[in-house]
Amino acid sequence: MEAEAEAFMFTSKHDSQQLLKILKALKQASHDLQKNPNSEKIDGDRTFSCSPVIKALLELQHESDSILSTDPHLTALSTHLTALKTLNHNSCTNPQRHHGLKSFLIRRDNSHEISKLAGSIESEIQAWIDREFVKTLAQTLRRADETREEVLIDLIQQFEERIGTGFDLELQNSILRSKVFTKLESILCGSKFSKNVREASAFAIAELIRFNKDVFVGQVLISKTVCALISLASVRSIQILCTLIRSIKSPIVDEIVSNGKIPKLIGFLTSDDFSIRTTAMECVMEIGYFGRKEAIEAMLEEDLVKKLVELQRSDLFASCVARFAVQFEVGEGLRRRERRALKQEVLQRVREAHVCEAEAATIVAEVLWGATP
Repeated sequence: MEAEAEAFMFTSKHDSQQLLKILKALKQASHDLQKNPNSEKIDGDRTFSCSPVIKALLELQHESDSILSTDPHLTALSTHLTALKTLNHNSCTNPQRHHGLKSFLIRRDNSHEISKLAGSIESEIQAWIDREFVKTLAQTLRRADETREEVLIDLIQQFEERIGTGFDLELQNSILRSKVFTKLESILCGSKFSKNVREASAFAIAELIRFNKDVFVGQVLISKTVCALISLASVRSIQILCTLIRSIKSPIVDEIVSNGKIPKLIGFLTSDDFSIRTTAMECVMEIGYFGRKEAIEAMLEEDLVKKLVELQRSDLFASCVARFAVQFEVGEGLRRRERRALKQEVLQRVREAHVCEAEAATIVAEVLWGATP
């Protein structure tokens, strides 16, 4: 995670920058070593230590010994580097002059051990970088109102990119200890922050759900995230809401309903901004698929069908009434009896939507026979 490291705030700038530079080099050398762990080659009856990567790595260890020893979090890293030095020394000084099976097995075993050590070294370095980055992120978020907007957004986006690389238990523990979610939520809900900063926080929250759904879904559901996203009323905030609905499904739809946000959401369908109308349509379809009976009924009570009828006169929203009906028919939120009853209600509302008989007949036929969602 190279870019993240550049943002760190250090107590001793010179020493810490030197440490960071060395750790970056160590991490890259360890990564390369995993790809090519062979530490020796045989030329006739002589054996050579021939891995420039190992040599470079051990030279870096010698250079960094005094610095690594001052950080208790780097004790394990020092141990791994010492073990690598010992293993490499044994490989180089053990005269494997023969080409037999025993010599082959020894070399293969050494290569395997070196590769394992290189992986451990890389993991320890990444864990240190992650800890420092999360600590800096938490400090910056705590002082968000004193931080330049571009710096704040850049740091949040770096965090989003890091957790987007996949789950890591130590990273998660650092995030939880630092209460990063709470700080991101505070920015998302803070009206004093710009739309861009709030949206960046929202994207990071959505990425946390993908990072570990089991841990962070609960925090989203008990927070003000849903209300803040809908109140922000931007294309990106509605897109994030769609992402959360696909990830969390019925429970977050229940939150939208219980917080009384369905009218606001349906109101986006008549926005002057075409992009907002389009994104709101996507959100309505997601709620139709995952929502329970209460959610579907709440949308129908807000004249959803009438608004969809008006929208589908545009080719860009063709057959959207039927698409909505298909969503709740094949979705996860309704029982079979509820699906039938709601489909009949949709048909009734189509007939009441003050459209000509031909248009109503076309829409009714699409709803009855289905359309591609």
